[in-house]
Amino acid sequence: MADITGDTRAQSRALEDVSAASHYRAWLTSLAVDHLGEHPIEIGSGHGDYAAEWLPRVGAFTATDADPGRLTVLRERFAADPRVTVGAMLLPSDVDGRFSAALAYNVLEHIPDDVAALRTMARLVRPGGKVVILVPAFPMLMSDFDVRVGHVRRYRRSTLRKAFTDAGLRVEKLHHVNWAGWFAWLLMMRLLKGSPRDGAALRVYDRLIVPAVRLGEKVVRPPFGQSLFAIGSRI
Repeated sequence: MADITGDTRAQSRALEDVSAASHYRAWLTSLAVDHLGEHPIEIGSGHGDYAAEWLPRVGAFTATDADPGRLTVLRERFAADPRVTVGAMLLPSDVDGRFSAALAYNVLEHIPDDVAALRTMARLVRPGGKVVILVPAFPMLMSDFDVRVGHVRRYRRSTLRKAFTDAGLRVEKLHHVNWAGWFAWLLMMRLLKGSPRDGAALRVYDRLIVPAVRLGEKVVRPPFGQSLFAIGSRI
């Protein structure tokens, strides 16, 4: 059984720092809402920010993480909600399920054998169920921060598509997300060697730039972006 790579404290600190980016989180979670079904499972739920956005759309939700500290946070956050089940999960793993969808946002890039991880996710959903993935895009954007939090890779469209097909998943959707974030990541993380941090710059970007970019990408899919979003279905 493989573990997710990286400094778990740095990962948790980054989750806390970007938690204030509510417009960005709402945008990313909106990409998956039509594919959740009645009971999805999320791999790598972190502190539960995405799960909280998806909960109003489902009858039940299973949140998981590989880190004991983040599992404690998840259990405390959702202790009063009977719709939520919290458990430990590592990918790849020898598990099966009948979930309506399996979601993993910013997780697959941490796992050395991403094809095996996707095969596990395919086994977690019933036939026809969806595997929904968000990953960082463009190897040229690999930064010191990426390495510190355990990113094994950043993806191209071709490499993510191949991982899906090698895992036996039929690709239904695959596109870039957040073209403006590509430039921001190149400058702030790749060239200036920074880290995502809560503060005035993040909040201005989230409140002013993100809504405009989101609206534009509803009309025209950009040829590049900070992230790649993909949906595959179990055959």
